[in-house]
Amino acid sequence: MAENEVKLTKLAKCAGCGAKVGAGTLARLLEGIRVHEDPNLLVGFDRSDDASVYKLSQDLALVQTVDFFPPIADDPYLFGQIAAANALSDVYAMGGEPKLCLNIMAVPKDMPPEAVHALLRGGYDKVYEAGALITGGHSILDDEPKYGLAVTGFVHPDRMLTNSGAKPGDALLFTKPIGIGVLTTAAKADLAPPQAMERGHKLMTTLNKAARDVMVQYRVHACTDVTGFGLLGHGLEMAQGSGVELEIDVGAVDFIPEAAELARMGILPEGMYRNRSFAGDSVDPGTAELWQQDLLYDPQTSGGLLMAVDPEDAEALYEALRPAVPSAQRIGTVREYQGGRRIFLK
Repeated sequence: MAENEVKLTKLAKCAGCGAKVGAGTLARLLEGIRVHEDPNLLVGFDRSDDASVYKLSQDLALVQTVDFFPPIADDPYLFGQIAAANALSDVYAMGGEPKLCLNIMAVPKDMPPEAVHALLRGGYDKVYEAGALITGGHSILDDEPKYGLAVTGFVHPDRMLTNSGAKPGDALLFTKPIGIGVLTTAAKADLAPPQAMERGHKLMTTLNKAARDVMVQYRVHACTDVTGFGLLGHGLEMAQGSGVELEIDVGAVDFIPEAAELARMGILPEGMYRNRSFAGDSVDPGTAELWQQDLLYDPQTSGGLLMAVDPEDAEALYEALRPAVPSAQRIGTVREYQGGRRIFLK
């Protein structure tokens, strides 16, 4: 069997970041696990952030993350690229630069060697595009293929970004269109238009490197990459961690047109319902239509960066992002928390 004859998505029950354990479930699983104190641990698992950060010296901190998932594309090379871009994104969201990566791979014993080679080659190519290195890894046999990376990067301790630094008055900027989860769900049923999937694949293989490189030149107070918990799930984590509330202008969000049409038809991923269950009680939907709400809960794979930026820098950063990212959007503002719900759609 040739590598291009393998239908990887047919071998998996879930696709990409839609396979993530729900945020609420994950929080309950971590309850009661003691966090050991270390003054050099700047960000640990108790912060619901994108990666851990450990201070090595006054000028250098280590950023570490791991991410892997089942196939989100049938082509092994494309799947490898997407999984690698998604894993690298967590380091970019912290304002860091990835340097070393380790492969994490599970493959069925009857998966053709050519397909496995193509998958790994996709990961290698995307990592090298990021200016990082793959130095090894670990693989096991499994009925469902899975692939991803453990990534180590570096950041200056004073210039590290977290998802918990947003301040009232900050503008919210975002860098990719929304709707990947809906598209990939439709694709599993052969309902996604080919041109939409081609665009979706391009979005998922686009590194957040350019967004990060522009972002660090401005006064960004908080950042997170929007992946499996959707825009509202990750936005809620930012609001809770920062002690603020967010106002999101739904009309300013760039929804993938084909995904919007599919959402109107009710073609939605299971992860969307998990994200709504987690974040829904903290969201005031305002006048947003149901399909818009669904897409805001839609799990993204290798999604864009959500930034809370100083209002005085917001317009300059927005203009600098426009030629650098797939879709620069100014989608809302950060407000003082008034109690009750954390996110307000308008």
